[in-house]
Amino acid sequence: MSDSLDGDVRFENEGTLEPLPVVRERTVVMRAVGLTKIYAAVASSGGSSRTGSASQGSSSTSAARPALELFRGLDLKVHAGEMVAIVGESGAGKSSLLHLLAALDTPTAGEVWCGESRLSSFTPKQAAEFRNRDVGYVWQFHYLLPEFSALENAAMPLLARGMRRAEALEKAQFWLAEVGLGDRAEHRSGELSGGEQQRVSLARALVTEPRLLLADEPTGDLDGKTAEAVFSLIQRLHEAHGLTSVLVTHNLEFAERCDRVLKLREGRLVDGRAGDGRARTEESARD
Repeated sequence: MSDSLDGDVRFENEGTLEPLPVVRERTVVMRAVGLTKIYAAVASSGGSSRTGSASQGSSSTSAARPALELFRGLDLKVHAGEMVAIVGESGAGKSSLLHLLAALDTPTAGEVWCGESRLSSFTPKQAAEFRNRDVGYVWQFHYLLPEFSALENAAMPLLARGMRRAEALEKAQFWLAEVGLGDRAEHRSGELSGGEQQRVSLARALVTEPRLLLADEPTGDLDGKTAEAVFSLIQRLHEAHGLTSVLVTHNLEFAERCDRVLKLREGRLVDGRAGDGRARTEESARD
C-alpha cells in the first residue's frame, strides 16, 4: 500500500485484478414439476367398459384398451427469452405436453406454473383468461375462421376479451405487417396460400403480446420451402420481440437452430443434443 500525491490511499497492483463475475438469475417464465399424465383405459369399439359388463345378450368379448401413461415425473423449466424445441417420436406425447402447458388439459399428478400462477388452481374461466392473456398458440393447422378476413382473424383474441374493435384491428394490423401480410389484411382465409394462412395464425398468437409462445408443429403442414420461410419468420420475431417460445417439431434441422433441444423419451425430457449414452434429464441439466 502507498500514499498518492493527492493524499488518497492506493493499493499496490490496484486496477490489475479482474472483477468477480456477476451471476444473474434468469427469470423462469414456465416450469413443470413432477408431471404425470395417465389416460384411463376405455372400452374398445363394440366392447364393454373397463368397469362395467357387456350389455345383456351381447356376445362381444372385446377387452378394454389399457391405460396410457405419457409422462411420469416430467420436469421442465423455460427461461425468459429462450427458444426451446421439443422433439420425439410420434405418439410420445409432445402435443399433450403443450396442452398441459397451456392449461388445455390437467395432469394426473404434478404441477405447471407460469410465473407465480399454478395452473391446476384455475377454474375453466380462469384457464381461458390465462390462454387469452399469457399464451400464444400456433397449431399445425391454422384454424382460421373462413367467414372473417385475415385482419379479423388476427384480432380475434382481442375481440374475445372485449377490446374495442378499432383498437383490436389496429393491433392486428401491426402484427399482420410483422408477418409480412400487411397488404393481405382484407383477404379471407380461402384466398390465402397455406404459408400465408399459417402466418396469419402466428399474428393471431402474438397479437396479445403473450408471455409464452407455444407452437405445435407449426411447419408440419407445409412444403419444404414454405416451412423454411415460416420457421425463419418465427425465429426473427422471437429475436426481434424478445419472445419466450416452446416449439414441438419433427424437423431436427429446425430444432438445432433453437437455444435448447429437449427430447421426450419414455415419459421424461432429456437433452436432445446429447448422444444416447450421455443423455441428461431436464431435471439434472437445468441451470
